[in-house]
Amino acid sequence: MSIWWKALAALTGSALMCVALIAGIDAADRAYPPPLAKASMVSAEVLDADGQLLRAFATPEGRWRLQTKAADVDPQFVRMLVAYEDQRFFEHKGVDPWALMRAAYQFAIHGRIVSGASTLSMQVARLIEPREGRSFGAKLRQLVRAVQIERRLSKGEILDLYLTHAPYGGNLEGIRAASLAYFGKEPRRLTVSEAALLVALPQLPERRRPDRHLKAAETARQRVLERMAVSAVIGEGEAQRAASFAVPTRRLQLPAFAAHLAEAALRKEPKVMQHHTTLRRPIQKGLEMVAREAAGRLGPRVSIAMVMADARTGEIVGEVGSADYFDASRSGWIDMTRMPRSPGSTLKPFIYGLAFEEGLVSQETIIEDRPADFFGYRPRNFDMTYQGDVSIREALQLSLNVPAVRLLNAVGPSRLMMRFRRAEVRPILPPNEAPGLAIGLGGLGINLKDLVQLYAALANRGKPVKLGDGIQGEPGAIESEPILDSVATWQIADILSGVLPPKGAVQRGIAYKTGTSYGYRDAWSVGFDGRYVLGVWVGRPDNGAVPGLTGYGTAAPILFEGFAKSGVAITPLLRAPAGAVRIAQSQLPISQRRFSLNASGLVSASIREAAPQIVYPPEGARVELGVDTAGSPMPLVLKLQGGRAPFRWLANGKPLAETSRRRVNQWVPDGAGFSTLTVIDAAGRAATVRVFLN
Repeated sequence: MSIWWKALAALTGSALMCVALIAGIDAADRAYPPPLAKASMVSAEVLDADGQLLRAFATPEGRWRLQTKAADVDPQFVRMLVAYEDQRFFEHKGVDPWALMRAAYQFAIHGRIVSGASTLSMQVARLIEPREGRSFGAKLRQLVRAVQIERRLSKGEILDLYLTHAPYGGNLEGIRAASLAYFGKEPRRLTVSEAALLVALPQLPERRRPDRHLKAAETARQRVLERMAVSAVIGEGEAQRAASFAVPTRRLQLPAFAAHLAEAALRKEPKVMQHHTTLRRPIQKGLEMVAREAAGRLGPRVSIAMVMADARTGEIVGEVGSADYFDASRSGWIDMTRMPRSPGSTLKPFIYGLAFEEGLVSQETIIEDRPADFFGYRPRNFDMTYQGDVSIREALQLSLNVPAVRLLNAVGPSRLMMRFRRAEVRPILPPNEAPGLAIGLGGLGINLKDLVQLYAALANRGKPVKLGDGIQGEPGAIESEPILDSVATWQIADILSGVLPPKGAVQRGIAYKTGTSYGYRDAWSVGFDGRYVLGVWVGRPDNGAVPGLTGYGTAAPILFEGFAKSGVAITPLLRAPAGAVRIAQSQLPISQRRFSLNASGLVSASIREAAPQIVYPPEGARVELGVDTAGSPMPLVLKLQGGRAPFRWLANGKPLAETSRRRVNQWVPDGAGFSTLTVIDAAGRAATVRVFLN
């Protein structure tokens, strides 16, 4: 055989051997793949609206292992890590032959291991498949696994696995858990000193734990800072400056907010590792601190619940189910934001709102606060005294019971309940009972979340919104008629903004109402500004009485402190819409100067008037017309009292499109200037006013 044929045969044989070797490696790789699926097991996290960690749960084996990507970590830390651990990480295929030769040479010269040859890929292989010992076989297995991992994952994915699984002492795994535990912050921004410590700890995590072995931790950090490759990354002089900073000496607790919501998230989707909510961590932190401190002052067994929401979007930004989730004496595991309780007087604003909407009263209308009998129902005031004649404004601000029941008797309990349904709120009535007058004073059940949802409509010009936290419901607008018209909601907000703040609190520009249930079992306070609404409940989860518990004395101070500690800037209350004015008592129509009922239980002005009276706009008023987003004039609200339905309205001698049985109507003016408005009732009686429109 010629030399050429021998060469060809040798080359062919070598090629066949290479093919066989590659085929063998591929077959072994498929038969024994690396356990990457196991590496995906991380701690479940509950995040706020900005992605900040609210609460994390340990893995089944008890590890704090927070999923981490290189994009979530300070870039300088990543550069320092690669420079210290694996300078050719982005060049090799899992095994660095130069590092292997260097380690073997040093071992041969010194008779001991001077420096390792582990690449970051090899360390990942060890982390996801821990070896039992440091034998040659275990090291060889690690080498093979590193090559397998490199064939499956990109360099970025391998780096993400290291950042997630690197050990940091105790049950801390990954840089996020370590940074939160030792520095109290996410690793997005690290100082050189902090980064050097986090680079050093994974080599000997138990021996270098700064909370237990401070000196060893300092020495390890210094070794990282002095490495020449690291110095090239951090810059000249930075190592000396970084070494002057103290190493943390204690381990902090990981964020643990919104316990009830976090548990609900895990029950709802136990296999999901990241749960996103609408909460804002700074707000949540402030409200939980307020609840915890207030409960400490109130004594044992008393719990506190709080809900804060954006009235425009319905997003719940803070939610406290109890003063302390782990306090068994207060039944802290019960989420009191969703437990129905008696709301006391907190529903009164909606009664007054209906009366405003129907034109039955104005803020300065006089109403009686005297003992009264409503077909056997005899309401009494909280302090067992009566004020006599008071204005509607005073009656609501003082939360007087008899005037509220008088108005509810006029507008009807069923109509009030129907308005609640517009906001998708359905309070619980006693079994087999229709709505009665007692509902105005707390004779039904409602939970804190639904109560805040009702008040969100007050803060949103009457437009209802659905509250949601992203876990137990999604927020959003409700497609229904307003719970109250915009003028009525402004009147209510104007009155409630004038209620004196509780003792020791500073007026913050919020409108608020309090309530106390029968027997001192529940204390409530709900307040709102131009954007946010906050509700507070105080009581015992077992429905026991708490002597001295009141809405104004107990819940209201917590409400004001909650607004202050939440960190939200107070937004001014919404401006008065067209047609919303406060009219002095002396300028009111005679029929609206005093509210009273006749013997039949009807508003006396409703059928016995000689003629209907136009309540709004009053004679000679100058009314500023608003415009909508398209620049078109907003409708002018027309209100009357008295007369007999149906009613026909005329504007400047021209009748409006339809007759109406309601005492509230709307008219879109043609333009500015003087206008004459006339209403004619079914008996032919008329009333006329002349106004000037700006």
